[in-house]
Amino acid sequence: MPDPEPVRFGRKRALPSCPNPLFLQWLTELRDEAKEKGLKIQYTYQKAINSLNKYPLPLKNAKEAKILQNFGDGICKILDEKLQRYYRENGPNASIHCLPKGAPPPGQKDNNNRLAPPRKRNDGSVEGKEKGGGGGTKRKKREYVPQKRSGGYAVLLTLYRQAQIPGSKGYMLKMELQTEAQSLCDKSFTVPDLGSKYTAWSSVSTLIQKNLLIKTHNPARYSLTDEGLALAERLESVERDVKNIPGEDISEGDGREEEEEERVVDLTESGDDDSDEEEQLPESLSQRATCAIQLSRDAGEGSLQGKPQSTLTSIRKPNRESLLPGAYEILLCVDFIETTGGSHHRKQELVKELQRNGVAFDVRKLNVGDFLWVAREKVTPVPGQLRAPVGRELVLDYIIERKRMDDLCGSIIDGRFREQKFRLKRCGLRKPIYLVEGSSSSAAHLSLPESTLQQAIVNTQVVDGFFVKRVQDVRESAAYLTVMTRYLTKLYQNRTLFCRSRELEGDISSNEEEGGIPFCSLISFAEFNHGAVKNKCQTVREVFARQLMQISGLSGDKAAAILGQYSSPHSLLAAYEKCGSEAEKEKLLSCIRYGKLKRLAAYFIITD
Repeated sequence: MPDPEPVRFGRKRALPSCPNPLFLQWLTELRDEAKEKGLKIQYTYQKAINSLNKYPLPLKNAKEAKILQNFGDGICKILDEKLQRYYRENGPNASIHCLPKGAPPPGQKDNNNRLAPPRKRNDGSVEGKEKGGGGGTKRKKREYVPQKRSGGYAVLLTLYRQAQIPGSKGYMLKMELQTEAQSLCDKSFTVPDLGSKYTAWSSVSTLIQKNLLIKTHNPARYSLTDEGLALAERLESVERDVKNIPGEDISEGDGREEEEEERVVDLTESGDDDSDEEEQLPESLSQRATCAIQLSRDAGEGSLQGKPQSTLTSIRKPNRESLLPGAYEILLCVDFIETTGGSHHRKQELVKELQRNGVAFDVRKLNVGDFLWVAREKVTPVPGQLRAPVGRELVLDYIIERKRMDDLCGSIIDGRFREQKFRLKRCGLRKPIYLVEGSSSSAAHLSLPESTLQQAIVNTQVVDGFFVKRVQDVRESAAYLTVMTRYLTKLYQNRTLFCRSRELEGDISSNEEEGGIPFCSLISFAEFNHGAVKNKCQTVREVFARQLMQISGLSGDKAAAILGQYSSPHSLLAAYEKCGSEAEKEKLLSCIRYGKLKRLAAYFIITD
């Protein structure tokens, strides 16, 4: 038996390039021409290119290419015509398995990863562009630019303008970012449009994905990246250029006087933060501004001559600290959970009853409570904008938690009842109300006995200090909301409302101004709703309070009394360690008094 041939080891030879480079070049040119014209046949040419790249044998003519996939009669006919023209120009013996001398291989790219530039012939004409064979050219990635007055556009501009303020902290929280950006956006940042679940705030995720915005910390802080800062600067420059475009001469007529006056007013409003820009306006534009002021004076708006710049600024900008009587309306806010999910018919009945009673209400997400009232500023639409500017909203000191008997039973079992009362007490509103809906017969088939539910309602009013309103059904609930809305409208119709921070204690609603007009301080809706988030970042004191309330028999008032002396678990454990005996430890908390009646809190022992 002959010896087997020895195995030869060596470097693997590189696979040869496409043996039909001329056909490949022609197909690439056909594909690129179709792509420039937007024809769908470009995809057919690309499939033919892929098949030709995989074929390892040379082809003598286009008819032999019919055995390949995606080579039909039309492509083969075109290649044959090009082949005959090639023979006429280069002779009948010219090789078709190599490119002409000096021509770059099809699809070759330069160092900058771009296609090789077109070559010039000796007569000065330009050869066809050399496109990449096989995979084709890479499509240039399109830059993301948000649409004007969209959510992303407003967020980028707001963060950029905030960063330009001297001493800026370099970031913005969600609540203040939404408030400041709302005037630059046609869509609401908090309330979705009808038939949609998305708001303008939904575009923030796109900005983060495009590396234009960065989100850090908890609560979230939003700031611009380097790419976002560059894009925002470009958007700001475009915005400034649009506002600074000088219009045509007013004297030309054709109804352009009002148009020019609006442009002048817009320029004045945008320049109150930078007086240098106003001074550098063209002389003709300054004359138009003078004409606009003269027109306003003739219309009876008061003389502006002789007033300082600060006075002009105060006229342009409304007072952001107060809402005068008549400048706002009382609006009922309904939590969206009260209108969706569960028994759809019953929840829609509440909405229909409110509409039938002529109550002005708005469905939105409330982080605590089911109903509350806001004083919303009356604003006039701006010409040229789709949506009217968002008015300020101050929350009245009345909030309602609605409980049906079955819901009350379930919340007692899973522990939500005590937690809701605790959150209502610390939400910042001074008049919490429990609206209990249902009769005794509706509690007959529940998991808890009727006596337990009745005792829970009584404790809510007597022990916890809530005002409890009993109604029979959803119609009575709507009637009570209607009566409350009309009562609050009359109560606040002659009051001046001031915005205060949630951390400020004390109510000044009983005081009066020098002119005799009563006023009161209220929390803004944005601050109220943000501070009532259930799963927000909590302090040690808040977590300790929630832990104490998990102990049976320890109410919110008792937990607050304990927190008054021991604000953290560490301070309480340190007090226990200072006790000399077990009996002294047992009586450590027994002397703490709580509530309005200053009763003694029940004592308990903390063990290891």
